[in-house]
Amino acid sequence: MEKNEELLKRIDCLDKGFVRLVDYMGSDDSIVQAARVSYGKGTKSVRADRELIRYLMRHRHTSPFEMVEFKFHVKLPIFVARQWIRHRTANVNEYSGRYSEMKDEFYIPDIDQIRTQNTVNRQGRSDATLPQNQAQEINEMLSNTQKQLFEEYKNMLDMDIARELARINLPLSTYTEWYWKIDLHNLLHFLKLRLDFHAQYEIRIYADKMAELIKPIVPLTYQAFEDYILESMTFSKQELGIIKKLLVQEFPDDDFLAQHEIKGLEATEFKEKLKKLLGID
Repeated sequence: MEKNEELLKRIDCLDKGFVRLVDYMGSDDSIVQAARVSYGKGTKSVRADRELIRYLMRHRHTSPFEMVEFKFHVKLPIFVARQWIRHRTANVNEYSGRYSEMKDEFYIPDIDQIRTQNTVNRQGRSDATLPQNQAQEINEMLSNTQKQLFEEYKNMLDMDIARELARINLPLSTYTEWYWKIDLHNLLHFLKLRLDFHAQYEIRIYADKMAELIKPIVPLTYQAFEDYILESMTFSKQELGIIKKLLVQEFPDDDFLAQHEIKGLEATEFKEKLKKLLGID
């Protein structure tokens, strides 16, 4: 399958970071071909491919999406990398502070991102910004500490202290780099979690740019991902019981569903779900 080299782009992230699409294998065509391999048919019309991809996404048939892979080169602060590496479904090779000198590059947040602790979400920041002068003071504190620690690091290197020891006091704001290769199924899982507004702002920036890079390569899949996963929600058994009581049992017809872009097999499946919810045979 021919690769479009123009899609191999770099997008800047935060103050000194970036995410760059180094390579990719496959496209929407690869997914439908893998799904149809059981009865030997290749790519059909765009409409048929779209319907199949949406069916696969809707029913969580994930293996065909694993046929597409992406390789990224990412420059990111270490504290973001430590969150990122929890996704253990990728191949990673990171810049080594044992073999190479660390660079004098540290993350300094924008003034409007200097915020207080969220009282509800205990692991995140609130929406309330600090006064300009106070936020600026915090940024200066961060910057001064970074400069001091990097000077000490350089001094230890000048004393011929081993790099693996000299680096240990450098802060989590230090930038690192890695190559990160992952299949599309696991990448979409990563994006679902890291595009969520509960995720830390800094890693959301990277997730947003990665989504921007892959959309032109798998447009049908990404649209299905948005419709069925990213912009959807799930309900518990108890919540569904409440919804059932609130629903007016006036069953939607095909014209009504079509107005909301629910047609064909998807409409049939939706009506079956409504019947199950409402207890209609």
